[in-house]
Amino acid sequence: MPRGSHMTQRYGGLQGGFAEAIRAFAEQAEQALDATFREIVIEIGSSVIRMSPVGNPEIWAANVAHRAKATRAADDYDFKVAVRNTLINLNQDNFTKAGKLRKGVKYAKPLTKTEREQNFATNGLVAGQGYVGGRFRGNWQFSIDAPATGELDRIDPSGSQAIADLQAQVQALTVGQTAYIVNNLPYAIPLEYGHSTQAPSGMVRVTLDRFQGIVDEAIRKNRV
Repeated sequence: MPRGSHMTQRYGGLQGGFAEAIRAFAEQAEQALDATFREIVIEIGSSVIRMSPVGNPEIWAANVAHRAKATRAADDYDFKVAVRNTLINLNQDNFTKAGKLRKGVKYAKPLTKTEREQNFATNGLVAGQGYVGGRFRGNWQFSIDAPATGELDRIDPSGSQAIADLQAQVQALTVGQTAYIVNNLPYAIPLEYGHSTQAPSGMVRVTLDRFQGIVDEAIRKNRV
């Protein structure tokens, strides 16, 4: 029997090539690429959501001006109290020989914290009573191949719902597709360019500055 035939019979069906190993590596590498891509998109999206300002009436210009005016009025009242009490002290007729205030003479009292708030509205709001912030933060939308259109009717002050949606939807993303993270509220552009004191450098631009670091970290985590 020729030697070759004997080998064929004895080792029939066994492969000594690298094809299977190469295919397995290629699949693993592809999965690692997809996982890396998803992680990058999740971190970018989470970053812009976390950095998005949440409306706070306390820092609105109208309310800051109102509180400053109210505080000045309360301070003016306290100043008059201090002047009155000083005049009492300067008049010897207000005191007994023992140095005590005569009956019927009373010092004026400065405002307590509660009186300043209740009587002078030093913590009052002239705009935004009942306002709940978080609409902008909750309006970041993720989509694949085409940007999302329209606005969401969602108030999400912590951003947790927006991030949870992003993490769930990104699982369908694979390398070669285009990922979109958009916010379609009309005041998104002004907020990105410093309209809010909470995010003076925006959200997208700050995240872009971190982009290479985000990519490097995702590659390190998903290395084949």
